[in-house]
Amino acid sequence: MKRLLIVESPAKIKTISKFLDSSFKIMSTMGHVKDLPQKKLGVKAKGDTFVIEYVPIKDKDKVIASIAKEAHNSQEIFLAPDPDREGEIIAWHICKEIEKVTPKNAHIYRIAFNEITKSAILQAIAHPSTIKEERVAAQQARRVLDRWVGYEVSPILWKKIAPGLSAGRVQSVALRFICDREDAIRNFKSEEYWTIEGIFRHGKEELVTQLFHINKKKPELSTKQATQSIVEQIQKESYIVSEITDKTRLKQPLPPFMTSTLQQAAYNALGFSVKKTMMVAQQLYEGLPLDDPKNPVALITYMRTDSLRIADSAIDSARSFIKKRFSSDYLPSRAQEYVKKTKGSVQDAHEAIRPIDIALEPAQVKKYMPGSDAAKLYELIWKRFVACQMSPAQYAQRQVLIAGGKFLFKAIGSSLLFDGFLKVYSPEEEDKEDKVIIPAGITQKQQINLDKTVPKQHFTQPPSRYTEASLIKELVKEGIGRPSTYATILATIRGRAYTTLDEKKRFIPTELGMTVTKMLIEHLPKIMDVSFTANLELDLDKIAAGQLERDTLLHTFWNTFEPELQKFQGESGKAKKEVITIDIVCPECGKANLAIKFGKAGEFLACSSYPKCSFTSNFKRNEHGEIALVQQEKPIMLDEKCPKCTKPLRQIRGKFGPFTACSGYPECNYIQKVKAPFACPMCKHDVVQKFWRGGSLFGCDNYPKCKFAIFDAIEPSPCPNCKWPFLIKKTNKNGDISLMCANKECGLKK
Repeated sequence: MKRLLIVESPAKIKTISKFLDSSFKIMSTMGHVKDLPQKKLGVKAKGDTFVIEYVPIKDKDKVIASIAKEAHNSQEIFLAPDPDREGEIIAWHICKEIEKVTPKNAHIYRIAFNEITKSAILQAIAHPSTIKEERVAAQQARRVLDRWVGYEVSPILWKKIAPGLSAGRVQSVALRFICDREDAIRNFKSEEYWTIEGIFRHGKEELVTQLFHINKKKPELSTKQATQSIVEQIQKESYIVSEITDKTRLKQPLPPFMTSTLQQAAYNALGFSVKKTMMVAQQLYEGLPLDDPKNPVALITYMRTDSLRIADSAIDSARSFIKKRFSSDYLPSRAQEYVKKTKGSVQDAHEAIRPIDIALEPAQVKKYMPGSDAAKLYELIWKRFVACQMSPAQYAQRQVLIAGGKFLFKAIGSSLLFDGFLKVYSPEEEDKEDKVIIPAGITQKQQINLDKTVPKQHFTQPPSRYTEASLIKELVKEGIGRPSTYATILATIRGRAYTTLDEKKRFIPTELGMTVTKMLIEHLPKIMDVSFTANLELDLDKIAAGQLERDTLLHTFWNTFEPELQKFQGESGKAKKEVITIDIVCPECGKANLAIKFGKAGEFLACSSYPKCSFTSNFKRNEHGEIALVQQEKPIMLDEKCPKCTKPLRQIRGKFGPFTACSGYPECNYIQKVKAPFACPMCKHDVVQKFWRGGSLFGCDNYPKCKFAIFDAIEPSPCPNCKWPFLIKKTNKNGDISLMCANKECGLKK
């Protein structure tokens, strides 16, 4: 009997093939095979239903044809894309295609597995199911909602602001978080406040305390003068230890990872972007070679989940490992169970992210992949999972209150009695805790001497800008997005010109991002409303659970969205260009105010009376959002003449750095090209430096006929092996340089 198993990713084929016999042929869809058409909406209302048009994705016709050809000769077909809604729609699309060609007696099944192990694969094949139409409907609803917002709103932004802009149902709300936070930072007024530290002497030891109460009320000290007056009063009093309270504090282990918490922890602990985390986690899920390069091993369960559920077998393995490796003290009497506390329902009841084999410790993985990102992420997942089933850490906590007159000082110290789960996994905040040492032998009601009083000045701080990790935390808290969408949301926000990153990799909205967000909030308040978007996510979950009809949700959304959309477009259907004038008068004409404009090179200021006045300038904002003009560098005139018109060349600073061009611009548009010291190895034309939004590259001057390009740094020395005209130079974070041949057939690396 010929059997066909269809997976989503080709990387899984090698891992799965070692579990199945020769009757199986394993093929991959290589992701989605069909989607809505690119050049039209692809969604039509027909009575009470919506008709969705699907077309093959570019270059996927061959994939579909190849799978259909194999299905034609198979008696059993197992659809095994990933166990989420995106995987379900892929299975559904492939099923619709192969139904046309499969023999009458053939059977098409849907199978799903949370881990790529022999037992999981064989169990799935032994107990096949059918495609879950509710999950398909939920994915379709999400795709249609996103298409409506993207295709209907984006063209209006092109007309009102600048060409090429985009809006997104979830993307725009996520951008709103960033913009709202920036507004809060700009509007923040810092306030001064003071605290007072009392340092008491107990024998040879010091006890550092904080002023806790004045007349049984929290002290509110806002000026140096008021604080100094209190300090003088404090120093006149005598003090006794009024109360000592001892208790044991338990610190519970954190739950195992789900998608959002893994992304946050990997960002904070490893510096991984969300995109990188998901890419590496995908590799761990699909399988990587360890001791045998020919046999990849799947290391973790499915990584797109918002469930904290753990399989009983995995709990048993973890408890057995903990007892054997450590001792029974580290093993709680009952297994730890975790309940998700964030908004929204659990995505398809997947398991939490955990190692497949608890006995495969991080050190063993490191041995085969030293220093690799995969080994680092596996260690993080492994430690978090083992720790989640261990005993809590125990601290001895002592609180000391010291009273004198109307003043009360407080100190709280703690010491670790039992490390518990901290033996395996220590959260970052554990290392940041201030350690207060309470002197031994201190007793209640004893007199104690005040050694010195230290007033400290502070200023309230504005809220922090979002990092990738903190933005995902906010999205999860508000119920925006789902595990399969977080990476896409972040990639879209970073990929657009709506945000930049500061030196600490925190999001700063650009003027364009702020303008688009304010416009959408004003004209499309519903789709920019956080609660509305979160409730849509819950409705999509209801569709997946069979509790809500797909078209009911789509009709409800469209009936809300369409009136706002029509109003946004304007009664005449012609949107007027948005002009953002500021309170700075043009320094050139002295009459009109300057306005923020958006061009291909980014945002800039221009006189609002253009074309009467053609003044332009770059600008920057300070921390309060105030705009200041940036003095433009004057061109440097060169002795060299333009080879095109003989006028002098000049060096100008542009968006991508300095370049040399003709001073006769715009009559002469000559730009001097930086040539590489070798010819194109493909067509022998010149190789020249080019610039793009992501940086610079060297590419063939014969483009687009020749598409040869180098995105890395170049070492202009021929390869000693194959005589290729140059080597690629890469520098790691430690400053170590590697040279490698760009000729893939050579493979030189040193």
